[in-house]
Amino acid sequence: MEYQFTKEFALKADESDPLKEFRKEFVFPQFKGTNCVYFTGNSLGLQAKKARQYANEEFDDWGTFGVEGHVESRRPWLHYHEFFTDSLAKIVGAKKTEVVAMNGLTTNLHLMMASFYRPAGKRVKIVCEGKAFPSDQYALRSQLRFHGLDASNLIEIEPDPITELISEDQVLEVLDTHADEIALVMLGGVNYYTGQLFNLEAITRKGKEIGAMVGWDLAHAAGNVILKLHDWDVDFAAWCGYKYLNSGPGGVSGVFVHEKHHDKPEIPRFEGWWGHDKRTRFVMPEDFVPIPTAEAWQLSNAPVFAMVPLLASLELFDKAGMEALRAKSERLTAYLDFVLAEVKAATGVPVKSLTPTNPVQRGSQISVVVPKVGRKVFDYLSKNGVMADWREPDVIRIAPVPMYNNFEDIFRFGELMIQSLNEIK
Repeated sequence: MEYQFTKEFALKADESDPLKEFRKEFVFPQFKGTNCVYFTGNSLGLQAKKARQYANEEFDDWGTFGVEGHVESRRPWLHYHEFFTDSLAKIVGAKKTEVVAMNGLTTNLHLMMASFYRPAGKRVKIVCEGKAFPSDQYALRSQLRFHGLDASNLIEIEPDPITELISEDQVLEVLDTHADEIALVMLGGVNYYTGQLFNLEAITRKGKEIGAMVGWDLAHAAGNVILKLHDWDVDFAAWCGYKYLNSGPGGVSGVFVHEKHHDKPEIPRFEGWWGHDKRTRFVMPEDFVPIPTAEAWQLSNAPVFAMVPLLASLELFDKAGMEALRAKSERLTAYLDFVLAEVKAATGVPVKSLTPTNPVQRGSQISVVVPKVGRKVFDYLSKNGVMADWREPDVIRIAPVPMYNNFEDIFRFGELMIQSLNEIK
């Protein structure tokens, strides 16, 4: 596609978009009577319109059935978490038995590490990326302390000081160098700051070769990029639901546990009754018998009202399909790259992107740096109907989400960037 920085081009591209109807299924914040340009789906996805309907239905069933709603409601609460299984399995490339919706992201990472970070002898170290999302670093360091180890056992792979990216070769070299010391490799699939997508398959393969457990934080990857967790032999993964999966603020997370770990009751874990064998769960025996699926890591029954927005969103993912969403994502980010170059040419301001230009190395995010006046540009955009995201010290994160963003959004953003720079510089 030959891009043009014109409204006519953007409208024509949107008209031919096979996913254009999905935009109508979401609720947009308003700006002067029209939809704002919403580019923060990498932080909090938009509300699917059916979320409100489904929530009202659950309230109605609660009022009608009381406790019997666990079995009598239109979506029986007893099995509520199971309504997400098929969709999540498709999104992360898993078998249905390998995924479950539960808890929040960091809670799930701790539950996974309770089982899969087992330091012993010389093999005690954890590998993560430098400039990982702080919650990951807090979780990893606290896991080390929990096992009586200090932070020197956390190997943080620091990004290049110029590009702020971490090359695949860097990661593989670290794994080679510390091969007999590493107990766990746990990186973010897509870095929250730069938008860099790591080669999960190659890194997982190398981690397994050196004898380490490999897990992934997929907060910025689930619902954003193509994942094949089962085929890649990932041990575990966890993701939040409120970014690309639109589960609402603080919404329900999900986990993946490879099937090779399922039928092993001896695996250490923090146990709860909802992970107990369904056949005898309500007999309430003294001894815990894990469900032979990823459900064994559940602690409590499903928080139905908290799960409703995710249910509404996943129906749309089922209809759109990850392959089609990913293809549109690549078109949108390519157009955004083009528009940023047009902004640079029109203003003379050396606007640059930290995010790799190769679509294989990024998802639906471009991290933009505007030298010296970045914060002023961000504030201008905010006051003129663009909801983007500021990250210290100097990054404006722009996330054109294929489920509901379009080419016109990007064109409008480019116009406002030029206006802001012409007024500020």
